[in-house]
Amino acid sequence: MNPALEKNPWLTKTTELVYESAWIKVNKSDVINPAGNDAIYSVVHFKNLAIGVVPLDEHNNTWLVGQYRYPTNNYSWEICEGGGQPEMDPLESARRELKEETGIVAKDYQEIMRMHLSNSATDELAIIFVGRNLVFEDSEPEESEVLQVKKMHINEVFNWCMEGKITDAMSVAAIFKVKHMLDNGLL
Repeated sequence: MNPALEKNPWLTKTTELVYESAWIKVNKSDVINPAGNDAIYSVVHFKNLAIGVVPLDEHNNTWLVGQYRYPTNNYSWEICEGGGQPEMDPLESARRELKEETGIVAKDYQEIMRMHLSNSATDELAIIFVGRNLVFEDSEPEESEVLQVKKMHINEVFNWCMEGKITDAMSVAAIFKVKHMLDNGLL
């Protein structure tokens, strides 16, 4: 590794806000790129954290959430996911999302990873937890959510990832990490 190569080679000349909604803002920057040439770089800034939870019971079953995703125009099976306000404890957001979407309340949580979901164009940060010691209550989905919940063994979910039946980046990464941790006695 060369620490000199890890320094920021980009120079930002100006930045302007192009678009803003309740969830994102898009900035366009005039920059000088690493080769010393003028360029334009646009970045999507997410106003919330991406929060994911993989609930696991004592038999290593988990629950997937199915929903239609407007941006990709397809139905998607995923781990429990949602947004968390940056000033709020991510664990509290994870608890809320798990209860809302599945009706599951986990008594124990473990953060297993943080990842940037598309770091060439966004600053979105995902934080993923495993929830254990589960209690089942009624779900409380948001008005914009039409959800299905499916119980599956983690090995079957892993196979769905391998077969391309699950394509959501957070879900694939989380399932691979959970499977690795279970296989190696880390969970």
